[in-house]
Amino acid sequence: MDELTKKALDYHNLDGKAGKIEVVPSKPCKTADDLSLAYTPGVAKAVLAIYENESDAYKYTSKGNLVGVISNGTAILGLGNKGPLASKPVMEGKGVLFKRFADIDVFDIELNETDPQKIIDIVKALEPTFGGINLEDIKAPECFQIEQTLIKECSIPVFHDDQHGTAIITTAGLINAVDVGGHDIKNIKIVFNGAGSAGISCAKMLVALGIPRDNIIMCDSKGVITKKRIDSVTIEKRDFATSENVETLEEAIKGAHVFIGLSVADCVTPSMIKSMAKNPIVFAMSNPNPEIDYNIAVASRDDLIMATGRSDYPNQINNVLGFPFIFRGALDVKSRFISEGMKMAASKALASLAREPIPTEVEKAYGKKFTYGKEYIVPKPFDPRVIEWVAGAVAQQASEEGLAKEPLKDINAYKESLRKRMEKYWI
Repeated sequence: MDELTKKALDYHNLDGKAGKIEVVPSKPCKTADDLSLAYTPGVAKAVLAIYENESDAYKYTSKGNLVGVISNGTAILGLGNKGPLASKPVMEGKGVLFKRFADIDVFDIELNETDPQKIIDIVKALEPTFGGINLEDIKAPECFQIEQTLIKECSIPVFHDDQHGTAIITTAGLINAVDVGGHDIKNIKIVFNGAGSAGISCAKMLVALGIPRDNIIMCDSKGVITKKRIDSVTIEKRDFATSENVETLEEAIKGAHVFIGLSVADCVTPSMIKSMAKNPIVFAMSNPNPEIDYNIAVASRDDLIMATGRSDYPNQINNVLGFPFIFRGALDVKSRFISEGMKMAASKALASLAREPIPTEVEKAYGKKFTYGKEYIVPKPFDPRVIEWVAGAVAQQASEEGLAKEPLKDINAYKESLRKRMEKYWI
């Protein structure tokens, strides 16, 4: 057993306590009187109140601060289809992150089901329990159908983090990488390797940002997705079929300004990096091993701007910068769903925050200084300002779009409430 395996397994069974999450009562239950209020006969009063007015569920239950993290384990991060039971450590981990970074409670639910319609039916039936649904590690293309149907049929936010979380942080990083590299965002050429749920969602979000669709070339496991192949690929991939006369990643990347990898390790070579345009941007996000090793890539070009999915290199594209705060903002205004505008607001908030002076406590947490530039294009997860910037932007956007059942009245007061809410986690 290697050192990392031992440390990880020991962590998951620390002091003989299995797993990473537990349910903790939020009200006292120490006396007979407490018991009579928590359960019968007192609980009947809350039941009747909600029966008369369903919105009272947000007042008398934990629904408004409870997210269901739901998976069937068919696309576990970097590991593929390992099934629902093996996905449980990841779903518990999401619960830890939701709580630590946004004070949101989670029930993790692992479904022994692969039929998309049955998953839709199950999740829809669970709607009364939750304030929001975070779908996780469900393979493409089924994940697209599942999420889109649930968004239409549910009255609470449904968000597939593998798609949109990655896209939101990638977009934030790219906004700043383009700025640092001195590129014109409307004229850059982008090559994707990986056309699964994350790759498709990233590409769509970059188009929404203003990058022409024709400037994007997408590769899957069979090579470049071209017009010639359009009849043999999924509907989602067809949107990004190119008419350019290229068939391989090596051909596609030549002269490109940006490479975005959401695929497999070591598929990019130093010679490919050298063939890219001036001040190239490489987001190699395959985990745990990127499409090209960070040290090999930066050694190949002095002008390279690089990000990975790893925490031990600069510019980690980390979903934890997104989903806890996006749900926080959506839950707090009771948004009916998470719109494209809310996602873009989150990206732009993260990009803007990275350009702000870095607080001393952030530098202490990481043991180094940060300056906006090639090695710092996205904020750090342990920056306590992220919640007020991102959740604030999301809640405000939902309010402006008319999606919020309880729209913000004072954005500054809301941000202050977030700071106070999270103080216990930062002290």
